[in-house]
Amino acid sequence: MDLSLHGISVTVAGRKLIEDVTLEARQGQFVGLLGPNGSGKSTTLRAVCQVLTPSAGAVLVDGLPVADMAARKRARAIAAVAQESSAEFDFTVAEVVAMGRLPHHGLLDRMTAADHRLCTAALAQVGLTHLADRGVLTLSGGERQRALIARALAQQPRILVLDEPTNHLDIRHQLEVLELVRVSGPTVLAALHDLNLAAAMCDVVHVLDDGRLVAGGTPAEVLTPALLAEVFGVRAHVVPHPASGRPQLLFDRLESQEDSHA
Repeated sequence: MDLSLHGISVTVAGRKLIEDVTLEARQGQFVGLLGPNGSGKSTTLRAVCQVLTPSAGAVLVDGLPVADMAARKRARAIAAVAQESSAEFDFTVAEVVAMGRLPHHGLLDRMTAADHRLCTAALAQVGLTHLADRGVLTLSGGERQRALIARALAQQPRILVLDEPTNHLDIRHQLEVLELVRVSGPTVLAALHDLNLAAAMCDVVHVLDDGRLVAGGTPAEVLTPALLAEVFGVRAHVVPHPASGRPQLLFDRLESQEDSHA
């Protein structure tokens, strides 16, 4: 499925959080949404999932407005993993992952053998098979994040929306989870904090600054020293990764005028 945002704006309590955001994630692409803290990344993703209602513009899936979809149909098309999640009830990991199958059944329907196979496979994909019977409240932050990603995979969405999916994960699991997401099939739109992970994994990246899109293209086209200085306030040295050839970034503090005259 293709995901398109056309002129999306979100206004809350009279304050415009994002303005005129237009971007596209084509079938099977891994698209990164980058930007400093407070730039509007999470707001954009919440608008995609209709957690926040855009004050202008439209979110389209294969040309159809997401706002017009019934909730169950939308959940079959789009799965989301939020940056922060709280669990008030101590469901087991297996129970949390099984929740991903709810959009495919009636409320009182039982899990089928096929459902169980999908959930078992999703747990194996994120390396949590051994924790299937553990309560989620006993997990570390990284383990809980992987359980939520397994739930999203079990949902079998056509579009996967991820808000800082590597939050709480160590470097090994960051690489494993993003590579898993990359090859799992859905179109992916992910807000990412780590620019080097974005450069390594994304087909396309878009950069938000103060609620507006300021750049879009391949990582090599977008992640330039000039843009990183302007948007992130750092001096960046771009070098090719020795194995993949993709851009990797080395950072220095950007010298201010005060520093240069000290």
